[in-house]
Amino acid sequence: MAMNVREKLEAELRQLEQELKVDLPRELQRAAAYGDLRENGEYQAARERVRLVGARVAELHQRLAALATINLDSLPRDRAAYGSTLRVLDLDKDVEVTYRLVMPEEADVSQGLISTSSPLGRGFMGRQAGDEVEVQTPQGLRHFEILSLRTIHDDDSAT
Repeated sequence: MAMNVREKLEAELRQLEQELKVDLPRELQRAAAYGDLRENGEYQAARERVRLVGARVAELHQRLAALATINLDSLPRDRAAYGSTLRVLDLDKDVEVTYRLVMPEEADVSQGLISTSSPLGRGFMGRQAGDEVEVQTPQGLRHFEILSLRTIHDDDSAT
């Protein structure tokens, strides 16, 4: 799973670096040819895009460095952590839900994939089956009971 995220980030990084090093300099040069740069909307837009792309490139380098430091062997085997799948009871709605704790880039709530850095993800981290969890979300305080827990190690041994 972590490799999938790494590949996705690396692909985005390659595309943005191409844009930053090749496409945007061409666009800036073309826009500069129109004259007065202070009143040149195309030039100003291209400069803003350079700033935004540069910031995203820096962020991607930082995320890739963080991914490189994840040691899957150091993740707990008995508590929720990255890669864990939790079957929980939403005590407020009396509904069972299954969540998998993933990296922010993989998050898709509609698929039950929640980021380890989201309010729910942070609330579940380090918890065990049987724990009751109270999580402050943007929608208010929510209450859950962890019914079962499968860690990334359980998934690896099953394959």
